[in-house]
Amino acid sequence: MTTSTPVAGFPGWAQLWRRSRWFLAAAAFVLLVALLISGLGGHREYPPLDPRDTDPQGTRAALHLLEERGLTTRTVATEAELTAALAEPGSTVVVPFTVPMPSRQLVLLGRQHRGSDSRLVLIGPDTNALAAITPDLAPATDATGDPLYQEPTAIDPGCALPEATRAGRAELGGLLYRPGPGDVGCYAVNGHPALVRHTDPGSREVVVLGSARALTNDRLDEQGNASLALGLLGSRRQLVWYLPDYTNAPSVEPPKSLTELIPDGWNWAALQLGIATLLAALWRARRLGPVVTEELPVVVRAAETTEGRARLYQRARARGRAADALRRAARHRIAAALGIPLSTGEPDPAALCAVVADRVGQPATDLHALLYGAAPTDDAALLRLTDQLDALERQVRQP
Repeated sequence: MTTSTPVAGFPGWAQLWRRSRWFLAAAAFVLLVALLISGLGGHREYPPLDPRDTDPQGTRAALHLLEERGLTTRTVATEAELTAALAEPGSTVVVPFTVPMPSRQLVLLGRQHRGSDSRLVLIGPDTNALAAITPDLAPATDATGDPLYQEPTAIDPGCALPEATRAGRAELGGLLYRPGPGDVGCYAVNGHPALVRHTDPGSREVVVLGSARALTNDRLDEQGNASLALGLLGSRRQLVWYLPDYTNAPSVEPPKSLTELIPDGWNWAALQLGIATLLAALWRARRLGPVVTEELPVVVRAAETTEGRARLYQRARARGRAADALRRAARHRIAAALGIPLSTGEPDPAALCAVVADRVGQPATDLHALLYGAAPTDDAALLRLTDQLDALERQVRQP
């Protein structure tokens, strides 16, 4: 057996692998973490209540249910698109954020002509938004003039609004309001409703929700939230969601990416750690000391191997396998002594038994039972079979 000898001064590939495998595993782990971080950094983030967002605070589930019922849904981002959507008859326009909207835009929204049989849904509007859009409706206040707020919880409707009566108990709350004349208030807390419907001439409705908890993905399947969401948003032929881009507004800070949130010192530390890891890998990859010679395998005598295999057969009580091995070896030696050819590794049973019968003067049937018979039933029978095979082989080899 020939073995490859490492070149003097350079370790073999096996030694290099043993010395550097842990550093390679560490590098693979760092690469995996980097890929995960880059994947998280590339995740597209949506604002809360965005109908395209599948996160817990998104509203994709409600929009999906509405689309399955044949409702047409779309989003608009500009004032021109919002004006056109409001003017369409038989439409529902949702404005989820009114606080970031400037006063000029709120006034324009209040003065916009809305199509007949339309519905404008406002989520959490404050005093300025309500004063510009529907002055008869205002937030409820306490004795100090601060707006009343109730943590969203399961509340009974307590009103005759069809959408609320069908939904029953739902999770409402947030800002509470003071309805105007002719308004319908639902889900009241201490007499102040969290949902108000205001109707203008021409069946032009304004629905105010103090909280969007019942519309979000993580709470849609609680209480009657799903029924309320489908009723408020799906009562018209089409649904329009107004999502302007507030990132350019001076009062709103644009969101930071994941890399921007990492301090500069961490980047330098990661670079130094990478350089140190590379140097450590190069240091450990050096060949240390002379080439180690490998001793040849120990030579085992054939008799010891045979004895060891026999003990294994005896321990497993594999008398059949032991008998097959003895008979196979005897057939090969007898066939070689008599010049009988081997076909597919074994002599032909009929030809072998016939030639041996002529040689030793015994019936061919007895020889067939000896060379191809059944497995012995006990150790004594196995020993007798061994003696008979040895005796037959000696008779064949006699001149």
